[in-house]
Amino acid sequence: MCGIVGYIGEEQAAPILIEGLRRLEYRGYDSAGIAVKGDEISVIKEKGRIDNLQKSVKEENPCGTVGIGHTRWATHGIPDKSNAHPHKSQNGIVTLVHNGIIENYLEIKDELIKKGYEFKSETDTEVIAQLFDFFFDGDAVDTMIEVSQRLEGSYAVAMLVKGEGDKVFAMKKDSPLIVGKGKNENYLASDIPALLPYTNECYIVNDGEFIEIGKDSITVYDKSREKKNAEIKKVNLSVDDAEKGGYDCFMEKEIYEQPKAVKDTVSPLIKNGKIQLPFKFPEGFVKNLQRIYIVACGSAYHVGMTAKYIIEDMARIPVTVDIASEFRYRNPIIEKGDLCIFISQSGETADTLASLREAKKRGAFTLSIVNVMFSTIARESDGVIYTNAGAEIAVATTKAFSAQLGVSYVLASYLSYEKGCVSESELKEFTDEILSLPEKIQSALNTDEKTAQLAKSVSQKEHMFFIGRGIDYPLCLEGSLKLKEISYIHCEGYGAGELKHGTISLVEEGTIVAAVATDDALYGKMLSNIKEVHARGAYVIAVVKEGAKGIEQAADEVIYIPDASRFLTPSLTVVPLQLLAYHTTVLRGCDVDKPRNLAKSVTVE
Repeated sequence: MCGIVGYIGEEQAAPILIEGLRRLEYRGYDSAGIAVKGDEISVIKEKGRIDNLQKSVKEENPCGTVGIGHTRWATHGIPDKSNAHPHKSQNGIVTLVHNGIIENYLEIKDELIKKGYEFKSETDTEVIAQLFDFFFDGDAVDTMIEVSQRLEGSYAVAMLVKGEGDKVFAMKKDSPLIVGKGKNENYLASDIPALLPYTNECYIVNDGEFIEIGKDSITVYDKSREKKNAEIKKVNLSVDDAEKGGYDCFMEKEIYEQPKAVKDTVSPLIKNGKIQLPFKFPEGFVKNLQRIYIVACGSAYHVGMTAKYIIEDMARIPVTVDIASEFRYRNPIIEKGDLCIFISQSGETADTLASLREAKKRGAFTLSIVNVMFSTIARESDGVIYTNAGAEIAVATTKAFSAQLGVSYVLASYLSYEKGCVSESELKEFTDEILSLPEKIQSALNTDEKTAQLAKSVSQKEHMFFIGRGIDYPLCLEGSLKLKEISYIHCEGYGAGELKHGTISLVEEGTIVAAVATDDALYGKMLSNIKEVHARGAYVIAVVKEGAKGIEQAADEVIYIPDASRFLTPSLTVVPLQLLAYHTTVLRGCDVDKPRNLAKSVTVE
């Protein structure tokens, strides 16, 4: 979950490293540091945000055209300077940064202490540095291969090695790493946004590869030290994708980018009322399909829950939705002929990736829905549908969530048609409505003023509930997650029918309850649930479709979204819930884009 950058070229490395870390700060902001190689290797690191590091860098002014940097999301050891990266080995042989978790670090640490090594941090990362020091034989690549054979867990490591000239070395297993190709200079990063100001030509490092980077060379080795071809790919992103563009924060910008994100995602998949998937299922696969698993984490899991309602209703195929961290350990019943769908914005989510690999072992057809091209989950899946949402920088997802919903609608349409559950004319009617979503999402953004007004009340509270039924229930979970993760208000999402089974005991005078009631088939029941909490003193904010009857008498405040068919309303419902979380967070003075203890890409368990 940490962010790594590296540079080698003809420019001073420090400013480039700082800029790269700023673009990766969403991956961790507990501490940060850089190492610059000049006559000696200068290491500068600070607790907290990149601003703190930049001040120290200006004061010390390290000179050199080779360097590495790191922004940390703490796992092993508290966030302080001693645990911040880079870490240097005892004898100064290697200076390195690391993203991932070394699971057997205590065992290795004990061995090295017995051999006379002293440790200065609580991190698992320092073990890599000291182990490299112990094995170093004068050749960095040979030593990396030796070290990798002792490590258990995940890692992306970038290092500077004494006596190896002006080079950056790297190795990777289960954590993302990208090499950027420039002219008389090369780069290294955990994610593409760090590279965008300098190059869009990249090499995506594979697991088990060892990299040696010079200013004019990128050399890739496998574990047998055989050289491999470094296939350079062009990334279709621009610097603007990683800039705020006049908005106060990335989250606000990304909320307003949702109409475009959904349009760019669904339009290439629908032609003349028919679905054109960018991959092919095996012959006869869909007609014989009896079971679907959807596996994801966080907001992507809520997309999966929503997709379950739609696919089961439209295509009549049983769907099981799993949290990836549970799926990978519960010995799931997967057979050849099953479809397993994996949803991940980054395409690097550790638990989701492990679940994908488990499903592949058991013979399922694996399909991924991801936003980042060439990501590990995308590359390892049998089929992939990219969400063309562009770079998403805010930790709390908004436009990627909406783009994932768009893909879910398209996929449900395809499966229902191939299964013979809808006619060609019904398919065209539904796909036409999918194509109209961007315009309706744009209209839903008109709830901004209303949600800003309601946020004044919400921001004063420390507890809140979201309730809904049917397809509204997953959106309540998502609305609750958005609010709690960035405003730090404790809130929960519940199926409204469950209120009487315990939860209503928590409702008291002044409790704010957001009631989502867009499912026409369950609207009457939702009115009853609203009245139940209102009778116990709740202040009710209702989210309903335009034209809803009786709601203004039942709720204290009403947010209206554009009318749409039942299965497409989630794309509209989520907009005011996102805006409410955003405005509430601003009023509470919290950091909207970088909530405490969180990071954008969860690449560790």
